[in-house]
Amino acid sequence: MKVGIYVSEPFVSKQGDTYTGMAVDLWNSVSTRLGLASQFIEYPNYNALVKAVSANEVDAAVTNLTITEKRAEIVDFTHPWFDAGLRIMVHTQAGNGWNDLIGDLEDAGHLATYAWIGIVILIATILLTLFDRRFDQNFPRRWLEGLAESFYHVVSLATSGKSSRKNLFGWVGRIWQAFWLVFGIAVVAYVTSSVTSVMTVAHISNNINGLAELQNKTVGVRTGSIAEQMMAARSISTVTFDHLPEAVSALTNEEISAIVGDSPVLEYFAHKNADEPVEMVGNIFSPDKYGFAFPRHSDLVKPASIAIISLQESEELAAIKAKYFGRDE
Repeated sequence: MKVGIYVSEPFVSKQGDTYTGMAVDLWNSVSTRLGLASQFIEYPNYNALVKAVSANEVDAAVTNLTITEKRAEIVDFTHPWFDAGLRIMVHTQAGNGWNDLIGDLEDAGHLATYAWIGIVILIATILLTLFDRRFDQNFPRRWLEGLAESFYHVVSLATSGKSSRKNLFGWVGRIWQAFWLVFGIAVVAYVTSSVTSVMTVAHISNNINGLAELQNKTVGVRTGSIAEQMMAARSISTVTFDHLPEAVSALTNEEISAIVGDSPVLEYFAHKNADEPVEMVGNIFSPDKYGFAFPRHSDLVKPASIAIISLQESEELAAIKAKYFGRDE
């Protein structure tokens, strides 16, 4: 018989022309009990696979196919053999904090203001050097030493409000020092508040812990998946991918903000590819069940369901699951 298949690790994996995985192992056990020989035909996504089954192009569909009302209207499902749900995968942005901060400050226009502050400090340094060379007999005569002395004084006054030089002009000098004190306080306050605000906004905008934070984000989903339908129902912008590695590549390149998909598939990928800068966040939501699909009114649905139930009762199904996910505690 012709069996449609869709690669979705760890349920369906492909090495050369050989297919393995939990769904494949389970199907092989079922087909052996029913005395069936399988010819696997691969499809690029869930939609193509379900359409092939409904059009009788294949006799069955094997992958982690979620049982839904919409699909059940065009294909028949077996007894469910796996409890699952959806979860969120995000990019772990480690080691890029400084570059991100600089970029965010530039986007907010603060770097331009910092540049103007720097220019003011530079001009003040030059003017103070010229002033002290004329009126302060103890001021260094060498230009380099004098500029360094003036720069230190200006920066000290601008950042701490403390004057490191003597007052040469009585009350006029005091007013001038007070002006620089106010300027220094304003500079420190502005720099501190701008950095804090940018970091806060970045944290809020990048912090995804659940469905609520996906609004106004672009989310990656697999073509024809339940995740795609759910995001559309919530009016969340999506980009579709045929396979998870493509979505992960887009995520790490910051083309999308998160990936929503089948929890066991995402968790398996994150565990298998520990070097990828991705992580799982939030709890499992939208619980669902997987089953094998057959064309409507297929004579194989009931025998296959009975075989699955038999494998559950004999704990053979649990052993197949443990092979890929470990034993339940």
